[in-house]
Amino acid sequence: MRFAILEDDPAQMEVLTGWLREVGHDVHGFGLARELMRVASRESFDLFLVDWVLPDLTGEQVLRWLRVERGNDTPAIFITSRDSEEDIANAFSAGADDYLIKPPRRIELLSRIEAVLRRAQPRNPNQTLTVGPYHFDLVKKALNVDGVAVEMTDKEFDLAAFLFRNLGRLLSRGHLLEAVWGRNPDLATRTVDTHISRVRSKLNLRPENGFRLTPTYNFGYRLERIDPSELPAAGDAPAPAGE
Repeated sequence: MRFAILEDDPAQMEVLTGWLREVGHDVHGFGLARELMRVASRESFDLFLVDWVLPDLTGEQVLRWLRVERGNDTPAIFITSRDSEEDIANAFSAGADDYLIKPPRRIELLSRIEAVLRRAQPRNPNQTLTVGPYHFDLVKKALNVDGVAVEMTDKEFDLAAFLFRNLGRLLSRGHLLEAVWGRNPDLATRTVDTHISRVRSKLNLRPENGFRLTPTYNFGYRLERIDPSELPAAGDAPAPAGE
């Protein structure tokens, strides 16, 4: 998964980054609040780990910005030396999902992260994913729509499954690249656009079929489920002005 760490202590950043990469996560570190805010305005993440005391803004201000101004509900965990009851209450009020006191312990941190992510994105123990007519066998990498098999490359399958797992979420191109292709600096974001086009076509992800896969300028894509009955009927047109 893709994590963002906001921490101005280089030693602490190195420890946290090492722990998370050891278990397979992609980690992006930020030493300044405004640096993270700039990136978070054009990139998506699966989790934020946030320090409270920072050189420019507080972690509480950053989290309120994410929740209120950006409408971003990505899970967030505070990791801080501030341990008063009032501080903890303020952190949860700002939108934190959990709170750890420094110095964090490796096993506890990983367990807390797993619990927070499990609440946000429940896992499917059967290794299948079914959304409407779309049925994914995540082990065999096989997909059928209304019982009819769809031929896909491995990357097309991985991309489609990731989109359906994150139904309704706005996902940046960088996030999709890391999740589906891994950390590969040689791949251009155009790779994502090309595969998105193929997935949309092969799965017929159109509003009239109940799903909409749309781009957001300079950001990425969102797969949404919609009610076809709410679409305007064919041939309908808005009434001329003044009628």
